[in-house]
Amino acid sequence: MRAVVMDAVGAPLEVRAVADPVAPAGGVVVEVRATGLCRSDWHAWAGHDDIAVPHVPGHELAGVIVETGAGVERFAVGDRVTVPFVCGCGACGWCRAGDAQVCPDQQQPGFTHWGSFAERVALHAADTNLVRIPDDVSFAAAAALGCRFATAFRALTGRAHVQSGEWVVVVGAGGVGLSVVMIARALGAHVVAVDRNQAALDAASALGADAVVVADGVDVPDAVRRITGGGAHVSIDAVGEEQTAADAVLSLRRRGRHVQVGLLPSETGLSGMPMARVIAWELDVLGSHGMAAVDYPAMLELIAEGRLRPQELIERTISLAEAAALLPTFNRATLAGMTMIDPGVLA
Repeated sequence: MRAVVMDAVGAPLEVRAVADPVAPAGGVVVEVRATGLCRSDWHAWAGHDDIAVPHVPGHELAGVIVETGAGVERFAVGDRVTVPFVCGCGACGWCRAGDAQVCPDQQQPGFTHWGSFAERVALHAADTNLVRIPDDVSFAAAAALGCRFATAFRALTGRAHVQSGEWVVVVGAGGVGLSVVMIARALGAHVVAVDRNQAALDAASALGADAVVVADGVDVPDAVRRITGGGAHVSIDAVGEEQTAADAVLSLRRRGRHVQVGLLPSETGLSGMPMARVIAWELDVLGSHGMAAVDYPAMLELIAEGRLRPQELIERTISLAEAAALLPTFNRATLAGMTMIDPGVLA
């Protein structure tokens, strides 16, 4: 099969022929029909995760099962499926409780093993992790769910418990941030989107953001407080830098809830956060790490009702070769939506 291969951390990537994957016990092989290019893939390429090389990136995917391993009971060859980017083991107490996203023995395609920037990918613990794609949902839309959209959905519903009428500020209007805008509006919340990229903010406005703030040196928390009448009830950092995390936290009103979605990599593993404000204003600071397959039905129901439209977040579709060239620059890309890869496109 053809795959995007990373031979060293931070090195140029190459599309080349590699051996087809084999279905593990309890797992499957999926023929990839669509896979998203995400900032998390850049973090892996840059060495912010413990990646063994050679390596194939990619963790947002949808496709068709072409092989099943021993012990798979709920899925069969030919099923249209997607998968969360965190795949639980299916056996531990966390998985049995429905919290596979924090499984201590989790697998992550594109991180712990070869991922989906390829024509095929192997996935583990299929009965725990796979999600059937409804017939009226495209592969591209389903692939958009796996990381950014599902992460935004759970951050708002499972972590912040956002309520209708509340103000949500999201710092970063990329794939996660735009997903936050769409989902928060569908839940009846008001949204302020913050980004440096005017095109991304225009996309946020088109999706229903009540206000936008251009992060071009302005005092972001002050701007948010003025827009919301005292600060947001919920803040989400969808970028993952100390400045964006601080801007998000300082944009909250007293007793507000902050959800950290963007990764905060540092050499020490410790990242700064305005804890004096957190303590004095009794703010809640929450982490969010994807969403388990058992939580997908509520999200899919809103998609079926037409209240959520993940396909509208896809800005462009590219080939594996184009993805190999784009990934090293993705931290500097000025995109206004999701980039989707079609492994079937030859370029």
